[in-house]
Amino acid sequence: MKRAVKWLAGAAGVLLLAQVGGAWYLFRQAVVRKSGRRNVAKGLSGTDWSAYRPVIQKDREWLEQQPREEVWISSGDGLKLYGVFYPLEGSKKAVIGFHGYGSQGTGDYVSMARFFLENGIQVLAVDERAHGKSEGNYIGFGCLERLDAAAWARYLADRLGEEGRMALYGVSMGGAAVLMASGQPLPPQVKAVISDCGFTSAWDIFSWVLRASYHLPAFPLLYLADWFAARFAGYHLNQCDAREEVRKAKVPVLLIHGEADHFVPAAMACELYEACGPAGELLLVPEADHAEAYYKDPERYRKTAEQFLFPLLEKED
Repeated sequence: MKRAVKWLAGAAGVLLLAQVGGAWYLFRQAVVRKSGRRNVAKGLSGTDWSAYRPVIQKDREWLEQQPREEVWISSGDGLKLYGVFYPLEGSKKAVIGFHGYGSQGTGDYVSMARFFLENGIQVLAVDERAHGKSEGNYIGFGCLERLDAAAWARYLADRLGEEGRMALYGVSMGGAAVLMASGQPLPPQVKAVISDCGFTSAWDIFSWVLRASYHLPAFPLLYLADWFAARFAGYHLNQCDAREEVRKAKVPVLLIHGEADHFVPAAMACELYEACGPAGELLLVPEADHAEAYYKDPERYRKTAEQFLFPLLEKED
């Protein structure tokens, strides 16, 4: 009997160590800054970008020819955050763009940046914390970035002046960040929020990926990873919920999502739309996978963005 108890205790200890080790690996892989992260994110999302590369490259080359200015701000916790501003003479309208996990600057929205600029809307493309040229060791999955988004909005509001009008636009993790920022105190120049394939919370997307991609339950792995996130990165994975934030939003919110998104399920967009109430609009694009909606149906995407955003950015009488 004693031998059996010792064996069971030893087995339990080994299992516990394995779970703790797995949670630490998950935290290190997902939250801690590292190179090569974009390839990992692309692999998990499952989107086939090969058909769109010529269009993306053409838009990228066009964008690189436009006047640009490198800008820096400080986050609330003292990090230097980097962005690229594309000015248009005489314009008081602007969009601040936030990229997805593992990307940087204009990486996720070169085509939309061109669309905005060609329609007289200036673009500020930012590197989120722990990405690109911005400082930071930990990725916040929107929880930390929402405060950075508010800081960028204050910077651009000061730059545009009282007559300025702007929107926050984000893709994937950037989409979650702008949704979570919608409930924060924002300058009055912010008139709208657009989220493309954003998720509801860090906890929800971690749970989904563990289940859908690795066939693992949330307990105990995610609970242990959450402890590491709180201990080292300073936030809990369920600390900020975009559904709660959009309920507090004082500006209209446009949600865009691909119905065939395997990485962030479209059901999250539907939940967010319900939470928005009458201030929300929803565009679901059939057959579009993660972050693919614009390229799957560019005409409908642009028309929806135009009808939603352009009137809100017009100067008030």
